[in-house]
Amino acid sequence: MKWNNEPLHWSGDQKKMTCTVEPDTDYWRITHYGFIRDNGPFYYQELTGNFEASVKITGEYKELYHQAGLMIRIDEKNWIKTGIEYVDGVQQVSAVVTREVSDWSVVPRHDNPAAVWLKLLRKGDYVEIRYSFDNTRYDMLRLAYFPPDVQVGIGVVAAAPGKASFHVVFEDFEVKAID
Repeated sequence: MKWNNEPLHWSGDQKKMTCTVEPDTDYWRITHYGFIRDNGPFYYQELTGNFEASVKITGEYKELYHQAGLMIRIDEKNWIKTGIEYVDGVQQVSAVVTREVSDWSVVPRHDNPAAVWLKLLRKGDYVEIRYSFDNTRYDMLRLAYFPPDVQVGIGVVAAAPGKASFHVVFEDFEVKAID
C-alpha cells in the first residue's frame, strides 16, 4: 500500500488505520463548481483484473462535505469515490463517478449512523457499489462504467474541503480477487 497525498497525522495499517484529514482537501472535476481538486489522502494498492474491496468506516463528520470511503482510480481524470459525505448536517451515502468530469449521487441518512461498511466490486467494464450499516444487509448504491483491463489504485480515501480537519477510522480494508 502507498499514499497519494499522505496526511500529516495517521497511524495503523489495513486492519485499522486512523487519520486526521487536513482542510482544503478534495477530489472533484469541473461539473457545477468549475474547479478541479485532486489532493485528498488516498491509501491504496495497485492491481489489475476483477476484485471486491471492502472496508468499515467511522468518521467524526462535522463540516460540510467532510467525507471518507473507498476509491478506485486510474488517474486524475478517471476515478470513482464512494462513502459517507456530510451535507446539511446529515450523513449521505455518496458516490462520485469521474470520467473527465465528476457526477455525484447521494442517499441521505437522517439517523447519522456510527459506521458504514462499503463493498466495491470491479468486474469487466463496471464497478458496483454496495453499502451497509450492520455489515449484514448490503444495498446497491451505484452501478457505473469503468474502463476494463487497466491497472488501478484501490484503497481508502478521505477529504475535508472546508476549513476544518476531521478524524476518521478505517477498519478491515480488504481486496479479494474474483473471477
